[in-house]
Amino acid sequence: MDSVSLGDHSQIAWWLLGLVVAATVLVFEYMDSVSLGDHSQIAWWLLGLVVAATVLFVGYSFVGTFVLGLFVYYAVRPVNRRLEDHLSSGLSAALTMVVVALPALLLGAYLVVIGLGQLSSLQGTPVGEYTKFLQPYLDVSKLQGGPIDALTVLRNRLSQSGVLQQVLNQGLGVLSTLSGGLLHAFLSLAFAFYLLRDEHDLAAWFRAEVGDRETAQHAFLSAIDRDLHSVYFGNVLTVLLVAVVAVVVYNGLNAVAPAQLSIPLATALALATGLASFVPIVVGKLVYVPLGLYLAAQAFGTDPTLLWFPALFFVVSFVLLDMLPVMFLRPYLSGQSLHTGLVMFAYVLGTVLFGWYGLFFGPLVVVFVVQFINVVLPGLLHGRSVGPETSPATDVGSAPADAAGTNEPSDGTDDTATTGDGPSDAG
Repeated sequence: MDSVSLGDHSQIAWWLLGLVVAATVLVFEYMDSVSLGDHSQIAWWLLGLVVAATVLFVGYSFVGTFVLGLFVYYAVRPVNRRLEDHLSSGLSAALTMVVVALPALLLGAYLVVIGLGQLSSLQGTPVGEYTKFLQPYLDVSKLQGGPIDALTVLRNRLSQSGVLQQVLNQGLGVLSTLSGGLLHAFLSLAFAFYLLRDEHDLAAWFRAEVGDRETAQHAFLSAIDRDLHSVYFGNVLTVLLVAVVAVVVYNGLNAVAPAQLSIPLATALALATGLASFVPIVVGKLVYVPLGLYLAAQAFGTDPTLLWFPALFFVVSFVLLDMLPVMFLRPYLSGQSLHTGLVMFAYVLGTVLFGWYGLFFGPLVVVFVVQFINVVLPGLLHGRSVGPETSPATDVGSAPADAAGTNEPSDGTDDTATTGDGPSDAG
């Protein structure tokens, strides 16, 4: 995990080393009964265990970074595959990252910073109370004030004697926060870029060395690829789009609101409206209905002639934050997806268990579990070899690409060379 200390890393390293040593002992118990050629194979397998342990350690240490990069990959993959029809894989990947992924991440970061700043003003408490789950990537409390506030604080502190060192320390803290956040953002974007650029090579390697289209390995990972596309590009992108629309709606309505009425914490409530879109059917009602009732009560108590504004608020919110996501955004973006309740629990419990990156890691875990049950578990339970067939007893999760009777990839493009072979196929 990204927030573990050096001591935690040391403990993990010792556990991994212990596993390697234990495996070595078990292997050497059988060394006397094998030939010299088998000894060579065993040595290579032991080296493979060491390499695997090292990779697992690095992945564990930067799991948030890699999971965010995986999310970015699936979010922009349809755009990249359209561009690949006209450009080289490297150029299309670079253009996709610069034009789509980077602006989207900057916009999301901006909305979160502004929203959390407004939340802090509600209680009069530091933003850190709301943003500690973002550590160690981003300390919003050091950034949300803006350059004017930062200059004001700097001028006030410099005017006092004996605080120059404190100001310098705070400046170094801000610099450290910014550099750490930028580093992890860069690593995530770089990871997504190389997945986009090299996905065809990874898929070809997987089919040649691990399993072709008729194997259980290919069926398992191609189904995972389809489900991850549905979850990441579909549901999460729906939430982001609803949040952006809510920001425009709430702040736009504030521009025409009477002086006595205004939407409090407009950007923060817009983010909450986006998050409420995780709940099927309920979507924005969880936020805009109580907010509309609050505005109606304020208007009735102040001047009943102002009730036109709450009515306008209800109509605009119902059309743009309720009907639009339910009837157009989610069906268009999600396609065939997991059970909506299962996805909701994945988002909520993933965030509770793992922190901020649980928003992406929770669904990843659920997808692996569902497809293990669909593809692998039936063969194990019935004592037969595991094949590419899926369980007929459940329709939860996507079918493998070929099992679904189509050679089209999950994002709907015409690139049959990469059917179901996203980066997950590369193991």
